[in-house]
Amino acid sequence: MNHLPPRQDLPRARLLAERAFATIERFLHIEAVGGIVLLIAAALALVWANSPAAHGYHALWHMPLSAGLGSFVFSQPLHFWINDALMTVFFLVVGMEIRREAHEGALSDPRQAALPMAAAMGGVAVPALIYLALNGEPARQHGWAVPTATDIAFAVGVLALLGRSIPGTVRVFLLALVAGKPLGAIGVSWLVVRLGWCRLAPGLSWGGICLVGLLAGVGFTMSIFIAMLAFSDENLLGAAKLGVLLGSLGAALLGLGWGLVYAKRLREQA
Repeated sequence: MNHLPPRQDLPRARLLAERAFATIERFLHIEAVGGIVLLIAAALALVWANSPAAHGYHALWHMPLSAGLGSFVFSQPLHFWINDALMTVFFLVVGMEIRREAHEGALSDPRQAALPMAAAMGGVAVPALIYLALNGEPARQHGWAVPTATDIAFAVGVLALLGRSIPGTVRVFLLALVAGKPLGAIGVSWLVVRLGWCRLAPGLSWGGICLVGLLAGVGFTMSIFIAMLAFSDENLLGAAKLGVLLGSLGAALLGLGWGLVYAKRLREQA
């Protein structure tokens, strides 16, 4: 009968390999890992795309990537696989999670389900009206939709950095929000709950609403895309891009800071 050798008799290389794999496995089970990887990749991409080596970034983005079976070969550039394939899977998973919550979770009550919809409408309308009030020139008014977009993937990534200390209902509310910015989302949420039209889901507090509202301010990819459609003037486009990036960074830092305070309060109350 074969016996496994004692750990002290194993070759040093094998021991090191086992420890390395165990460390990696523990690391991958940390909920914040996905958010860390996403944010680091985004930061590196922004630096690379705006550096003297930007041609290499664009070459990679348009590099053909093929998948085939027998004589059938499907070839598309890398950006297609990310934008049209992986993002489709992401939003499919988001939709499935929202559907589950609508049937048997935090969104199963109509008044609870109406809250993120009202927050989204307010989060879109309020920043758009503020933008129009501050930009009276017709050329600038075309960009009214720039401050309304939210990047759910990045917002969820920042939320993941806070780990399991944040209630699951907060994540569900963020996924269901879809669009909107902090001032409108938080203000309208407070108003419709105060009027009795909507109500908070069990486990969702106003601290969680504020956290979601702040994270909803992260929205640079779609906002920059809208800005490129809205502005033909390079100066206006450059100003819009800078404003979007600074606003998204500020929202992420504020959301992360408040999230740490909120998580600490929840642990103290437990």
